[in-house]
Amino acid sequence: MNKTIIQKSRKYFTLEEKHQVIQELLMTQCTKVEIWRKYTGEEQEHGRLLRWMRRLGYNTEIIASRTNIVSNMYSMASKKTKNEKGKESDLETFENLQLKKRIAELEKQLKDAELKAIAFSTMVDIAEKEFKIPIRKKLNTKP
Repeated sequence: MNKTIIQKSRKYFTLEEKHQVIQELLMTQCTKVEIWRKYTGEEQEHGRLLRWMRRLGYNTEIIASRTNIVSNMYSMASKKTKNEKGKESDLETFENLQLKKRIAELEKQLKDAELKAIAFSTMVDIAEKEFKIPIRKKLNTKP
C-alpha cells in the first residue's frame, strides 16, 4: 500500500484509492470520520465510506458494529468475541433456515395426510351406499 496520503476532493478517488482507504479503515481502529479527514481534510464523510464498501463488495457489518471510541487493548481482546459472535449468528441463521424448511415439509406432509383421510372417508361412504353394507365399525358395540 502507498503510505503517502494525499488529501483530495471526494469526487476524484480512483477505484484503487477507494480500496486503499477501505483497507486502512478495516485494518486500523480508526473511525470512519478519522479516515475520511485523513484522506480528504473534510470533517464529515456522510456515509460515503459505507457506500463505497457496499459497492465494492466489502462486509459492512464490521464497521457498523464498531464504536467511535475504542482503545487498542479493548479492540484486540474483543476481536475474538466479535468473530465468535459472527460465527454463532451465522450458525443460528443457518439453523433457523433448516428449521423453517423442516416445518414447511412437515406442514406439507400434514396437508397430504388430511387429504388422504378425507379421500378414504369419502370412499368408504360411497362403498357403503353402493353396496348397502356397513363398513365402519360402530363405536358403542360390545365385543
